[in-house]
Amino acid sequence: MKVSATQKFNKKELIVFDLDGTLIRTKSPMTQEMSRLLGRLLSVKKVAIIGGGKYGVFGSLFLDHLQVSKQLLGNLFLFPTTATSFYRYQRGWKNVYAIELSAEQRDRIKKTFQRVFHEISYVHPKKTYGQLIEDRRTQVTFSVFGQDIVAVLGHKGVLMKEKWKREHTDTKMKITKLMAKYLPELEVRAAGFTSIDVTKKGIDKAYGLGQIEKHLHIRIGEMLFIGDAIYPGGNDYAVVRTGVDYIKVEGPEETKKIIRSLLTQK
Repeated sequence: MKVSATQKFNKKELIVFDLDGTLIRTKSPMTQEMSRLLGRLLSVKKVAIIGGGKYGVFGSLFLDHLQVSKQLLGNLFLFPTTATSFYRYQRGWKNVYAIELSAEQRDRIKKTFQRVFHEISYVHPKKTYGQLIEDRRTQVTFSVFGQDIVAVLGHKGVLMKEKWKREHTDTKMKITKLMAKYLPELEVRAAGFTSIDVTKKGIDKAYGLGQIEKHLHIRIGEMLFIGDAIYPGGNDYAVVRTGVDYIKVEGPEETKKIIRSLLTQK
C-alpha cells in the first residue's frame, strides 16, 4: 500500500531504507547532515538498509560516515547486495548469512551480458572507470560507466550517471529484459542509475523484508520502507507485493524530510 509522507508512522518499529539514491547520492559518501539525522533516528527506532552494493561499499560510503555510538549500532542492520547477505553489530560487524552464486552461474551471467551487448549492438562509453561487470559473489552487477566513476570523478561522475539515466533508461531496461529471458533461473533487476544486478532466483528486496522478519522477529506491518525506485522495473518495487507501508522519494533531500517528520511525531 502506498502512503503519504504526511501520515504518521511513529508507531512503526523498524524503518527500512534503500541506500543508493535514497540515503546517499549515487555512489557518493553520506553527508554529515544525513549522519546526524540517522543517529537521532537510531536512538528511537530500529533501522535496516537494503542496497545493491557490496558490503565494502556499505562501509566506505555509509558506515565510515555514520557517527553514532556503538550502543546505537545495535539498532542498525545491513543487507548488502540486495539482501543476499546480512550483517549486524555484535562487538563489531558480523556476517549472519551470505547466499553466493556458484562459479558456474557467475561465469554464465558474465557471458550472457556479453551476448546481450552484441545482440542489441550496445556500445560502451569511450571512457569507463573500473570494472564494467563486477563479480560480487552473491551478485553480479553491470555498471554502464564502471564501478569507480564517482570515486574517480566525484560530483562530475554523479552528473554523468544522472544524465545517462535520463537519456538511456530504455536501453537499460532492454538489457534487463533480455538478461531475464536468457537467465530464467536467476533474478535480474535494473538497479540504481546505471546498473543491472543478477542474483539467485527469488532474491530481491521483498526477500530482504522476509529476512528481516525472520531474523529480527519484526512483522512486515511494523515496518516502513523508504526508497527511490518504487516503480515497475525499479529494484525497490518488489517490496510492494509484501504489503509493507512505503514512501517513494526522489533522493536524499526528500529522505531527510521524512526522517525529520518521523522524529517530530508525537
